[in-house]
Formats: sequence, C-alpha cells, structure tokens
Amino acid sequence: MDKLLEQIKKGTVWAFPGGIHPPQQKSLSNSASITRLPLPDKLIVALKQHIGANGKLLVEKGQHVLKGQPLTAPAANWSVPVHAPSSGVVTDIAPMPSAHPSALPELSVIIEPDGKDEWTALNKNKNPAELSHDELINIIHQAGISGMGGAGFPTYVKADTKQPIEFLIVNAVECEPYITADDVLMREHAKEVIQGIEIMQQLLNPTLCIVGIEDNKPEAIAAMKLAAEHNSKIIIQTVPTIYPSGGEKQLIKLLTNREVPSIGIPADIGILVHNTGTLFAVQQAVYEGKPLIERVVTVTGNTIHNPGNVWALLGTEIKHLLDCQGFSPVPQQSVVMGGPMMGFTLPTVRIGIVKTTNCILAPDHKELAEPGPEKACIRCSACADACPASLLPQQLQWFAKSKEYDKLQEHNLFDCIECGACAYVCPSEIPLVQYYRIAKVEIKEQQADKIKADRAKERFDARKERLEREQEERKNRHKRKPAAKSDDEKQKVADALARVKNKPDNGGEKSAVAAAIARAKAKKLGDQSAELEPDNSEVAKERALRKEQARQYKEQKSQTEVSTDTAPVDDKKSAVAAAIARAKAKKAAQASEEPQNDAPVDDKKAAVAAAIARAKAKKAAQASEEPQNDAPVDDKKAAVAAAIARAKAKKAAQAVSEEPQTDAPVDDKKAAVAAAIARAKAKKAAKALEEAEQTVSEEPQSAAPVDDKKAAVAAAIARAKAKKAAKALVEAEQIQELQIDSVAPKGADNNTDESSNSTEADKPKSADDKKKAAVAAAIARAKAKKLQKEGNNQS
Repeated sequence: MDKLLEQIKKGTVWAFPGGIHPPQQKSLSNSASITRLPLPDKLIVALKQHIGANGKLLVEKGQHVLKGQPLTAPAANWSVPVHAPSSGVVTDIAPMPSAHPSALPELSVIIEPDGKDEWTALNKNKNPAELSHDELINIIHQAGISGMGGAGFPTYVKADTKQPIEFLIVNAVECEPYITADDVLMREHAKEVIQGIEIMQQLLNPTLCIVGIEDNKPEAIAAMKLAAEHNSKIIIQTVPTIYPSGGEKQLIKLLTNREVPSIGIPADIGILVHNTGTLFAVQQAVYEGKPLIERVVTVTGNTIHNPGNVWALLGTEIKHLLDCQGFSPVPQQSVVMGGPMMGFTLPTVRIGIVKTTNCILAPDHKELAEPGPEKACIRCSACADACPASLLPQQLQWFAKSKEYDKLQEHNLFDCIECGACAYVCPSEIPLVQYYRIAKVEIKEQQADKIKADRAKERFDARKERLEREQEERKNRHKRKPAAKSDDEKQKVADALARVKNKPDNGGEKSAVAAAIARAKAKKLGDQSAELEPDNSEVAKERALRKEQARQYKEQKSQTEVSTDTAPVDDKKSAVAAAIARAKAKKAAQASEEPQNDAPVDDKKAAVAAAIARAKAKKAAQASEEPQNDAPVDDKKAAVAAAIARAKAKKAAQAVSEEPQTDAPVDDKKAAVAAAIARAKAKKAAKALEEAEQTVSEEPQSAAPVDDKKAAVAAAIARAKAKKAAKALVEAEQIQELQIDSVAPKGADNNTDESSNSTEADKPKSADDKKKAAVAAAIARAKAKKLQKEGNNQS
C-alpha cells in the first residue's frame, strides 16, 4: 500500500488496454467563459432524471411554485427529488418526451416562469465541518443530487457507503471530443470543486483523493492545483489524452493500477469515483443550500454560431439552447445529446435538459457524416484491439444478431461501456454499439419477465398453500383441543383411581368399577392426544337400535308370510306334485289290494312291496309339502292343492292298512305274474313322473334371465310329460284291477260251501268300497286337472 501511495504521489500513471485518439474539437467551446441564458418560455421538468424510483409528487396543476421548491419527495430507495428551476405556475403535469434515444414519454411537470426568478428559503452553512455525517447525507439527498457525468446514480447512496474507502477519485478527464463543460467549470469554480471534494472527504475519510485531468486541459490543471494547495490529501494527477480514459474502470486503472471485478463496483476494491459537476453541486447544496436546478452544458457544432458553455436550467428545452447560441440548421440536420462517441441523436428538440445532459452537439454533414451501409466483417481484429474492456466485439455482435443471450452474458456483454471505440475503427462500418444496446435491453426485459414469472409462481404457490390450509382447517373445524387440566383435577382423577383399586372386589360392583377404570383410561388417552374426536356414541346407539327394529320387523313379516302361506309356489309344480301323490297313492292302494295270503306266496316280498308303497306314499306327501319359490303364484290355491294331495295319500295308506289280509286262495302263479306286471308298469309310470317332476323343478332354478318363448316351450313339454305319466298310472291301475278280478273267481271253486257263503256275504261290501275309491280317485284327478289348468293360465 505504501509503495502504491508513493508511486501515485510521484505521478505514476498506468495504461489500460485499447483506446483510440479521435479529433478533440474542444477549442470550439472552451475559449469563452460560461454564460447564463435568459429564462425560457416554459420548463419541462421530468420527474425521473436518475437511476431509481420516481419521487412522490408534491404539486398540482395551477399551483404557484418558487425557485428551488421541491416538486417531488423521495418515496423509495435510490429516489431523489426534483425542484422547480424558476418561480412560476404549474401549467400541466403530463407525460412528455424523455431524454432518451426512444423519446418515450415520462411524467413531467410543466412550469411557466413568471420572470421574477424568486428563490425559496435557503439553509446556508458556513462551516460544514460542524455538521454530522447524517446531516450532510440528508442535505445531499434532499438537494436531489445524482451523478452528472454518467448514469445518474444517486450521490447520497455513494456518500453513505459502509465499505472502507482508500481512494476518492475525481473524474475530471472529460475525454470525449467537443465536450468542455468540466474544463471550464474547473477553470472558473476550482475553489467550489475543492470544497465539494473536502465534504466528501469528511463523509468517506479516504486515505487519498486523486483528481484525474487530461493533459489537454492545462488551465484547469493549474486552477485545481492552486485551489488544493492547502490540502495535502488531494493530488491533481495528469493523465494522457486517450479515449476513453474518462471511463470509470479505465480511470481507476490509470490512477491506481487496480481493476474492478467484472460483476463488481469500485467500492468493492476500496475506491469511489465522483464527477466534477457532481462535487460542485454538493458544495452548492451544503454551503449555499441550493438544490440541483441547473448545470453547465456545452453547446457546440459547426451549425452553432456562438458555441460555448452555458448555465442551463433543468427542464429548459434544447431548442431554447440552440436558438440562444445561434443555430443555423442544414438539410437533414441531426442534433446529438452527448458527445459524438457516446451520445445519441434526438428525435425532437422539444426535450428538456436533465441532470446528466453535458453537451448538445449540432454538427454539419462534414463533422459527423452519415455512416455508410453495413458491410461484412473482414476479421481484421481492429475492434478487439481498440476495446478498453478487453472484450471480443465481433463475437458479441454475432451473438447479438442471433439473439444468443446466454452466450452474450458468458462473454461479459455488460462489461461493455458503449464507448464506441470498436465502431469507430471498424472498416466495415458495422454499428457494433447499436447491436450491444439492443441486446442489453432485450436481456434486461427477459430478466424482468423472469422475475415477474418467479414472483407470480411464488404468489400462486402461496395461494395454493393457503387454500389447502383453509381446506384442512375446514375439515378439522369440528375438532377441538382438549382443555388443559389443572393439577387439582389430575389429582382428583388419581385419587378416584386409587379408591377404585383399593375397594374390595364385590360381585355387584365389579362392572361399575371396570366401567370407571375404562372411563379413566379413556380420559387419560384423550389428554395425551393433540386433538379430540367428537363423541358419536349416542348417534351410533340410535343407529343400531333402528337396525335391530328393522331386522325384527323383517323376521316378523317373514314368519307371518310363512305361517299364512309357506311361500309362493308354482302352480305347475303343485299340479305335478299332486299328480305324483295321487299316482303313488293309487299304486299303494293297488299294491294293498293284491292278495297277500290267498295262496302260499313269498311273505317277505309282500312285506317289502307294502313297505315300498308306504315309503313312496310318504315321499309323495313330503314332495307335495315342499315349498316352491321359483315364481310368484296363487299361494292359497297351491296350499289347498298340497293339503288335498296329502289327505289323499293318507287315505290311501289307511286303505292299505285296513284292507283284509286273507282272501280266497288264488292261483299263485297267475297272482305273481299279475303283481309283477303291475309293479313293472307302476315303476315305469313313477319313473316318467319323476322325470317330468325334475324337468319342471329345474326350469325355474335358472338365475339368469332366459328367453320367454323357450320357457313357454319347456313348460308345455313338462305338462305333456306329466299328463302322459298320469295316464300311464291310470292304465296300470286298470290293468291291475282287471287281473285281480280275473284271478279271484277261479279260486272260489276250490273252497267249501262255508267259505263260499262267507265270500258271498263279503262281496257287496267290497264292491261298495271299490265304488267309493273310484269316486275319490275321480275327484282327486278332477281337482288335479283343475289345479294344473290354473297353473297353465298363470304361467
């Protein structure tokens, strides 16, 4: 550090890369002193003349304002106010063209001067050393001072930095051609500039202050050295005339041999840079109490008859400056705000002067010729050699044309200071700086859109989270947190549990004790849980009671239906069951009518036959009693038919049991043959009946819906089979009766007279019984047919 200080004090200057030497053209305007212009007809004061937010508007249309009166108040970070340049009336507050290449409208206050130029009250300070740091910062802030040589960075922010500052550099280089505003300001107001430097020394306390001035300004150098003789910490350093030595990073390299990081600022390496005009404005604000309402502007060019530097009130239209200096425009005249290297052509001269305006250039066609058509790059590398930031201008231009913004940032596009050295030396006349400016704007817009999208996503995520939280709260709204129990309540519960445990185990109290223990455990579990579910036990009990009542009602209803009518049965099945019962009863009756003891026959076979007949009769009766639930029919008629069938079966069984067991002896061989024939035919008829019964019973068991036509056909077949089986039984019965009648007379001849008399006595009786049996069978068949007919009609 000491070695560096020694080198600086010796006047050592370090070179920066690149640079060019364009014609200076400064002699046009630096030969005369600064003049003051007459008041303009109107002042257009833009609210935003700096980097940062606009201030809060303090005036309204029609209001009278004084010179130096604030028009806005700081409203946000990096916000500085603007003031009325002269006394007058606010005629309008509206968007007006801005001092920008696009001339986009900016909100402005339009003041019509009253000609009195009356100042507002000013707070002067003769001894700023007595002011505190915060007081000085507040004065600079309220005076509306921002950088007057570059981008317009608020001065109070720089002056209030918390980083330690080793070197305070004053940029008095003014390297761009034609501009001489700082040169003449230092010549005429060197003392005020030095006072401004000393105020910044008081605020920043730097190790050394270096004032850099190009060697083409000898008068300014002499004036500044004279004004700074009393301050040993201020060094006036002369630098070579090369463009762009007035760039912030380039000047730091020249005076300190330090380089600012690519994405950093000078304060990161302990250096702070201020412009000469800015320091003069600081001195005016602190010593005189004047806000920033005017600045020195160079008005020059071959079309200006009286080129020079003037004190221009902020908001003065450029047209007023040109007219005051003798402007003689040429065809297709262009007017440039700034110098020929870094300035921009104005779309209109009805734009007001702002804090960063240092020059108005009105050249003719010889001074600033129109550029020719853009040609292809010849890869001469002249642009790269002239670049003071050590960039690759042609590579950047390719990326800018193809809109490869990521690669532009990788190649440090934002390190470009837009000095124009690359375009100045390009033999192909490629407007490189214009490509860079457009690319920077597009990248900034892209980044702004990304920031907006990220913020929108954050808002969406926050909203989604809020909605989910509210939904969860609505779901858990019925839940409540258990009230915290006091120590007394907990002790009471513990005492109750202890009493329950210590009580003798009485049979009557056992269940109560268990219930109390269960309740205590439930309460304990409830205390441990964070949330308590609602008690729905009463609702559950009521629901269970209703279910039990419904179940009992269903059971009672089913029992009533079973007791009244067992179940809906199918008439067709009932008819079949009745026919089977009748057939089996007849078969049993026929079997009982066979002579059992007339001749020596096989008693064992006869007993078996009788048992089989009785079993079949009983089976028929059970079959008739089984409920058939396949299709809803007339329950009452089906029950009546089943009862009749059971009665017939019982009557047939009784007839079998009451039939006389001893008759006249018959021919054993013929009786056996007749019995065998009858049994065979009865078996065949019974088998046919069983098949018909199975066919009828299997039809309704199908769970799936079937074709109605097929069901009708199947029912007709079943009915036909049942009729055929019944007919076969009747025929078998008739054959058996005929066979028995033919066998009986032959056996009567071999008996004695006594037996014949007894037989003769019994014959009328047996004939009556047969007649009654025939009548009963006919009735049964008629009823069975009737039931069958009704079942067919219902089906």
